Amino acid sequence: MHGPTSHTYFSQRLRLHYVDWGNPDAPPMILIHGGRDHCRNWDWVAEQFRDDYHIIAPDLRGHGDSQWMVGGAYSQIDYVYDIAQLLRQKQMSPVTIIGHSLGGSISLLYTALHPENVKKLVAIEGMGPPPSMIAERINQPPEKRLHNWFSDLRKSSGRIVKRYPTLEDAFQRMQTENPHLSEEQARHLTIHGSNQNEDGTFSWKFDNYVRNFSPIGIPFDEISKLYGSITCPTLLVRGLESWASDPVADGRTKAFKCPVEVVAFANAGHWVHHDQLDGFVERVKDFFDDDQTTG
Repeated sequence: MHGPTSHTYFSQRLRLHYVDWGNPDAPPMILIHGGRDHCRNWDWVAEQFRDDYHIIAPDLRGHGDSQWMVGGAYSQIDYVYDIAQLLRQKQMSPVTIIGHSLGGSISLLYTALHPENVKKLVAIEGMGPPPSMIAERINQPPEKRLHNWFSDLRKSSGRIVKRYPTLEDAFQRMQTENPHLSEEQARHLTIHGSNQNEDGTFSWKFDNYVRNFSPIGIPFDEISKLYGSITCPTLLVRGLESWASDPVADGRTKAFKCPVEVVAFANAGHWVHHDQLDGFVERVKDFFDDDQTTG
């Protein structure tokens, strides 16, 4: 596989990393990874679309080869701002977006705030926790949510970064985390998702503080209202073996006023684009090529 080139850009004084798959004269596409992941998890998807699109894939702040924050308040709106900065600096609009998990949530919110900049949107399990879990959080008094966050930050400050004796040990952990991965996929994700420490051991690249989301931000119900501002055709994807709930059955698709399609993949968990790569690519290409959803 002929891989991408690495680049940096700045957002809120952070040095952030992204890769570029070339083909600059083609229509732009951005691929946005999920939490505790990295931009090179998209390599197989990018390989399938690189001939037709100019693809970039960023490492979110605190992930991959992007800079970590000083402090522990990683928030969704900061991630969205970083993506907005990257697309603005690269002058990549209107853009086609594919996002996964946290990256899917970022993609949905960016598109809601900048509907004129997005041509088509694919969000893989990007609508967040099931409504029942969200309701539990909303029903908590503000002081409880804040105290819980304080507690989580203290736990993170005392958390010792896991060190794997060899790259093979890290690879074994990767395969255990997602048994759907082939050996080739797991090794690729491990190589690009880890750093070698000074003592020769290996650790994952992401900042442990990204596990903690700031309790101060846009409420879940306000975010869902923003989805009504999305105007481009949207494809929502989920895996039937994942924790994610069906957005049609639980009513979350009602927030959209744009054309929305929902597809669920059997034999796939949270990482549908890994677990069912061929089927995912085929379905997305159909979505992109569907004349009835253009405009």
